[in-house]
Amino acid sequence: MKDLTVSNIDRQNILNNYIVIMQLQDYVGIPGMYFKEQYVFTKQQIAEFYQIDVVTIERYLENNEKELKHNGYNVLKGKSLKEFKEELLSIDRVTRVNSWGRQLRFRAVMVIGDGKGNVALWTGRSFLNIGMLLVESDMAKALRSKMLDIVIDSLNQKTGGSTKYINQRDEDFFNTILKEPHYRKEFTNALKEYLDLGPFKYSYYTAKIYQCVFKEKADEYKRVLKLEANENVRDTMYAEVLKLIASFENGLAHEMKSLSLKYNRKLAKAEMDNLLENFAEHPLFTPLINDARTKMATRDYGFRQVLHENLEQYIDSVSKTDFDRFLGEKSKTLEERIDENIDVFKRLKDR
Repeated sequence: MKDLTVSNIDRQNILNNYIVIMQLQDYVGIPGMYFKEQYVFTKQQIAEFYQIDVVTIERYLENNEKELKHNGYNVLKGKSLKEFKEELLSIDRVTRVNSWGRQLRFRAVMVIGDGKGNVALWTGRSFLNIGMLLVESDMAKALRSKMLDIVIDSLNQKTGGSTKYINQRDEDFFNTILKEPHYRKEFTNALKEYLDLGPFKYSYYTAKIYQCVFKEKADEYKRVLKLEANENVRDTMYAEVLKLIASFENGLAHEMKSLSLKYNRKLAKAEMDNLLENFAEHPLFTPLINDARTKMATRDYGFRQVLHENLEQYIDSVSKTDFDRFLGEKSKTLEERIDENIDVFKRLKDR
C-alpha cells in the first residue's frame, strides 16, 4: 500500500482527482464556511478534527507550505481579508448546509488570525492534504486508508475492474486509431521496398522505435503492463504515444525512400540502424519524446499503478485535465465510441 506521508506525487494524484475528492468530502462531513464559491476551514478546525495541537499544524505548514498553498491553503490579506470579515459577520449564527454533508454554524469567534491581523483559511483540498502528511494523528492515518480505498473503488467502478485499457477511454485515442494504420502501412511498405533484410525486420524495427520513444522493448512493455502474449501493445498506448510513433514511422519511411533512391539500391541493416539513430536524435523530436514519456510514465503510475523503471524520472502527478479525460463524464469505452461512429467504420471498410 502506498505511503501518502512520503510521496508528493501520490498525494497530488488524489487531490487532482475530483471524483475522489467529492467522495471524501461526503465521507468526512466536517462543517466549513462558504466563501468565494468554496467551503473553507480554520486552523482550529483542522487541529480539532485530526486531534492534534495547533503547534503541530504550524510545524507542518512551515515544512510543507508550498504544497499546501498549491492545494488551497491561503493567508487572507488586504481586500480578501476585508471581504471575508464582512461575509463572516453577515452569516454569524446562521445555519447553512454545505457540500461536506452537514449543517453548518460557523461563528466569528472561531476565526483566529496569525497575530498580524491576517486570517489563514484551508480549502477542502488543503484540509485533506495535511491529513496525508500528519504522522502523529490516528485520525489522519485512518483517513489516509479510506482515501486509498476510495481511489481504488472509483477506478474499478469506472473501468469495470481493470485499468489495462483506460487509455481507450480518451476521445483522442479513438480519433488516433482511425489514422494510425495509414502511417503504419507507410512504414511497413518502406521496410519491404527499401531495406535488404528478412521478414524479422518488421518486428525488429518496430521494437527499436519503441525503445527510442519510451526506452522499453515491446516485450518489456508487455511485462510491465502484464499483457498476455496475444494482446497488442498499441491497444494499451495513450494517444500521444501513438501519434509520436506514427510520426517516427512516417518520417523514417520518407528517409528510407530518399536514401534508397540516392544509392539506387536497397539499404543494408547497418545503414538503416544509422538512419534510425540519427533520426531519433533530431532536435525536432526531443520535446515530443519527453512529453510522451512524461504522459506515459505519469498516467501508468497514477491510473494503472505500474512503474516503468526506465521512465521513473519522468513521473509527475496526474493532472486534473487527465482525470477528466479518462474518468470524467466525457470518457467512454472504445466499444461505446465505435457504436456511436459505426457509419465511419463502415465507410473505412468500403474504401
